[in-house]
Amino acid sequence: MSSKVSFKPKRRIFINGILLFIVLQIVAIAGQLLSYQSTLHRAIDKVERRISLDSAFLDVGNQTLQTPVNSFAIWQYTTKLNKELSQRGYPILVKSIQGEEFKSEDITEVNFPKTHTTVLKNAEQRIDIEIVSKPTSHALYFSWTALLIALLVTPVFAINTRFTAKQRALREEALLPPIPKLIINLEDKTISNGVTDNVVILQNKPLCFYTALVKFCIENPEEPLPPHKDVPSELVALANKSFGRLIELGHTKRKRPDFNANLDKTLSEIRAALDEVFANFVTEKETYYPPRAQGEGSRSKQHSYALPKITLADIEIIGN
Repeated sequence: MSSKVSFKPKRRIFINGILLFIVLQIVAIAGQLLSYQSTLHRAIDKVERRISLDSAFLDVGNQTLQTPVNSFAIWQYTTKLNKELSQRGYPILVKSIQGEEFKSEDITEVNFPKTHTTVLKNAEQRIDIEIVSKPTSHALYFSWTALLIALLVTPVFAINTRFTAKQRALREEALLPPIPKLIINLEDKTISNGVTDNVVILQNKPLCFYTALVKFCIENPEEPLPPHKDVPSELVALANKSFGRLIELGHTKRKRPDFNANLDKTLSEIRAALDEVFANFVTEKETYYPPRAQGEGSRSKQHSYALPKITLADIEIIGN
């Protein structure tokens, strides 16, 4: 079954695209926040380690020896350290060491609102460090990647994957195995099953009689057709009508045959043709197959060549 691709309404596609972009942007923001926190903790650890290693050479005073802090040395050291932090793009600056505050126009409540205090201790010294960090919003930015992915993926969501009731019925029908049905073609005098290439040409008399038999049995499903009695006049009238149609189609100019004569031979020719047409569909053939007589004598009188199971949905007559 060939399925046509259908698309959702433009408004719905636009809303889906916006929602997809928002979701991707939220995911990007979550990633940016995690990255910022990781960078912040790593930067603070490096600063503490650096000051701890430099503390032996840094004149921060000594409470035990009661020596004062060398403010100029601390200022030089802090200036150099903060310059290095800025160059490396870390979101922190050292605001003070041992109470000696680093004066800078960059360190304001707006630019560096958060303060982190830490204390380094050894046997002789205690170093108080105050570190300030940039706001969390500093790590957040518009994700062009999220926008690009949304633009690329939205057309995929634009395809309508929901099936209508009609589409679902056609899909289910396509998945089912083909069901044969009797096709009588008066234009080329053949019968077939509509599934395979099994096509049989019938002579005028059996073709017209079988066409009439099918129509008669659909209209009169309960009426028996015993072979030892004359063919009903309604059935003969239908057969004559089919023969008249063959004349109109240019297949014959002969007079109408006697459909009561040689009935057994006519039915035998019909059965032989059906055996060939429905060779691959034995079960389905029973619907279209005029039953054979079973036994002789009194039992044969109960026999009927009618087709009680056939319905209008089981046949197709072309050129009728």
